[in-house]
Amino acid sequence: MANTPPSTPAPPPPVLILAGGLGRRIDAPALGAPEKPLVPLAGRPLIAHVIDRIRPQAGQILINANAPAGTYEGFALPVLPDTIAGHPGPLAGVLAGLEHLARSEPASSLVTVPADTPFLPDDLIARLTQRHLETGTVVCAASGGQRHPVIALWPVTVRAALRQSLEAGRLKVGLFLDGLNAVTVAWEGHPDDPFFNVNTPEDLAIAEKRLAARR
Repeated sequence: MANTPPSTPAPPPPVLILAGGLGRRIDAPALGAPEKPLVPLAGRPLIAHVIDRIRPQAGQILINANAPAGTYEGFALPVLPDTIAGHPGPLAGVLAGLEHLARSEPASSLVTVPADTPFLPDDLIARLTQRHLETGTVVCAASGGQRHPVIALWPVTVRAALRQSLEAGRLKVGLFLDGLNAVTVAWEGHPDDPFFNVNTPEDLAIAEKRLAARR
């Protein structure tokens, strides 16, 4: 009986870092940055920590941002603006990523993470991907009993439903996910939540302490 050659593992999915929000709560200019993802954390832009956490796990890395041209050029990553005007929220960034990916890989999936989550787990993509293979639907991360709707793996095939929802003014991420029967994968949230996000100057101070404790 002939030996069956080992199957080649599928390449990791691309990741879109969502940096298109307005970030009013942190007042980035007061902290020396034009936008929240560029606020310094331990001497480096907040988004740089996200890139460091996700790069070993990801295929291509993209940034969703609506900033002036050149704002993110220092990261040498493609920048995708929203494809729906008016800053309708994170789902618009997800849509931009899915529509971009659909032009080259219509049968693939996209992982999204926010630009303000500097402690992402190193098994994020592997576990989201495995759950997607089991269910075929959108898979979100969870911790501490809370779903994190935009830390998720999205099949490209949901893009038409997503555009329709946004154009109809239905902007809530949770409701859209519920309509797709999205599932979750849970991580331990204590003592430190891997999905802690920086929304305020107080959150930034907490993140600084967490990073200092790891040195």
